Amino acid sequence: MITLLTTPADRELVITRTFDAPVRRVWEAWTRPEHVRRWYGSAALTMSVCDIDLRPGGAWRWGQRTPEGQEIVFSGRYEEVVPVERLVYTELFEQMPDAAPVRVTLTFDATPTGGTALTSTSFWPTSEVRDQALAAGMEAGVREQYDRLAEYLKAMGQET
Repeated sequence: MITLLTTPADRELVITRTFDAPVRRVWEAWTRPEHVRRWYGSAALTMSVCDIDLRPGGAWRWGQRTPEGQEIVFSGRYEEVVPVERLVYTELFEQMPDAAPVRVTLTFDATPTGGTALTSTSFWPTSEVRDQALAAGMEAGVREQYDRLAEYLKAMGQET
């Protein structure tokens, strides 16, 4: 499956990917720490923190550590939680604490074949900040992460 990143509007970034797994499984993989720890981020890094308080106003914090010990952490707050359908949350790269957060809407839609179309629509403080993130390698990182999620979803399906 292909992970597609597009910039349809000035401050917008849309990431789409269809997974060969039912919506409930993709939702659980995205919202439960015991699952997120298994697929999040780069395989070359170690998961260092994975906190999820899945409720409106609840905080989340996911991070990885490089072999040199550098922490790469993202965090935010859930604004809307519609189980197995949609998450709306803020996202902040903690290594840039003065930056304005990104607002993300994540939707989980069933496909006719029983899979899940995952769509992440993010609105950035400025188009320049969005473009800097893309130029810094965000696309390759997202593709790796979604590939890792696809593999993990297969493993989850074999366990049930």
